[in-house]
Amino acid sequence: MATTQFSFSDHPHRRYNPLTGDWVLVSPHRAKRPWQGMTEDSHWEDSPSYDPHCYLCPGNTRANGMTNKSYTETFVFDNDFAALTADTPAASSDDPLFQFASESGTCRVICFSADHSKTLPLLNQQEMYAVVRTWCEQLEELGARYPWVQIFENKGAMIGCSNPHPHGQIWAQPHLPALVAREHAHQTEYLQTHKKPMLLDYVTRELTKEERLVDQSEHWVALVPYWAAWPFETLLLPRAHRPRLTDLSDAEKADLATILQRLATRYDNLFQCSFPYSMGWHGAPFDQSDPAPWQVHAHYFPPLLRSASVRKFMVGYEMMAESQRDITPEQAAQQLRDQPTQHFRTTTAL
Repeated sequence: MATTQFSFSDHPHRRYNPLTGDWVLVSPHRAKRPWQGMTEDSHWEDSPSYDPHCYLCPGNTRANGMTNKSYTETFVFDNDFAALTADTPAASSDDPLFQFASESGTCRVICFSADHSKTLPLLNQQEMYAVVRTWCEQLEELGARYPWVQIFENKGAMIGCSNPHPHGQIWAQPHLPALVAREHAHQTEYLQTHKKPMLLDYVTRELTKEERLVDQSEHWVALVPYWAAWPFETLLLPRAHRPRLTDLSDAEKADLATILQRLATRYDNLFQCSFPYSMGWHGAPFDQSDPAPWQVHAHYFPPLLRSASVRKFMVGYEMMAESQRDITPEQAAQQLRDQPTQHFRTTTAL
């Protein structure tokens, strides 16, 4: 009787995530199943460049009565409905079943553009560089006061964004969040064992293999990680060893602005929609620990599965056991790599 040869593109298998210690179940044969479940509204909603009712547009009044500056590039302000507050009183309990610790911190909003209608892929190079520069400035400032500074963006109503104006958030706190602490521990162990930073070693290997690459530039690489859980998840990281965004040279910042825009454009072009995602930056904490194990990187977690109207739900097995995906990371990378860097709603190639 003939023995069936295992195939990554045909047979179920599990892949290990060395950053977190998690496993993901890959079931490529399930990509062929029919879909009769929930579908989303996928039309591109045209927005004005200025919305008088938007809480984030220049010169408008926010929900708390404060008036925004008449800004022209980026605009940063303390979040009116912050998840963390600087004046939280200290309190804790070490009860083994009801342990807690109060957490203070600072939460800010960063408007990427004064133009209400411009998401990141539609910004010009100067506007995109202003976003990168502002990220670095905020990290520098808040990192002097807090060990952890989380920069992130939720794009699109599907991902839970509460305002359509292009913006992101920055949360700073004194303790490392659980996921970051796991990345810190795994990268530290890898450096001790292999004498190289994990993600620097990883990007070198991926550049050789090429099958999961999405885009690359002089200083940056965008790829679908081998262990990706979300269908079109990507990882963006530098070629050189840079533990934090604040370690980047001016040339690396400018190059980052370019590849960020190209990656966002590939996402939009994939299903010809304003592609929703949750993205964020991870880098070495601003504490007394050695930053050497870290390689700064951005995670992109988009919910779309097979079209602009069908999304991935992390439910059932994913909530009770471990993450599961259908399309393989290699197939997802190929689809993204095949997209042009000219946005389908513009006429200028990036």
